Amino acid sequence: MDSTQTKALRDLLQAQQIAALGTLHKGHPFVSMVPFAALPDGTGFVIHVSQLATHTKDMTSDPNVSLLVMAPPMPHVLPQAIPRVTIQGQATQCAEPSQVHAEASAAYLARFPQSADMFSFADFSLYVIRPTSVRFVGGFAQAASISPASLASILCGS
Repeated sequence: MDSTQTKALRDLLQAQQIAALGTLHKGHPFVSMVPFAALPDGTGFVIHVSQLATHTKDMTSDPNVSLLVMAPPMPHVLPQAIPRVTIQGQATQCAEPSQVHAEASAAYLARFPQSADMFSFADFSLYVIRPTSVRFVGGFAQAASISPASLASILCGS
């Protein structure tokens, strides 16, 4: 990826707070909406979800997930040209107390401070999605697959 695409990907993940989460539900694709935050080292994405939600039950059964983050629609831009990134990865529930839980909690609350009260709900927990593959589409003829390590570097500004 060139420097323009790198900046576009970083900006997209910093600006957008909502992702489409794809899970496997009884062997079939299931897509839902989740707020997300990146870990400080860029190696994963944090979601805070209810144990009552279908996607949480799905992640418990099969940790293979996908996140889709898209830029908002823009006037005079074809929908197919809207920047987006698909991140495939493994979702793991954060055990409490642990260093990962502390980092995940801090990252999530820094992005969504209004969610602090939800951390006291017994049925909510943090999951970290560790990328296994990343596909960025910055527009027409601007697609690139990058490694999870490259994504972490981009998110950390290196």
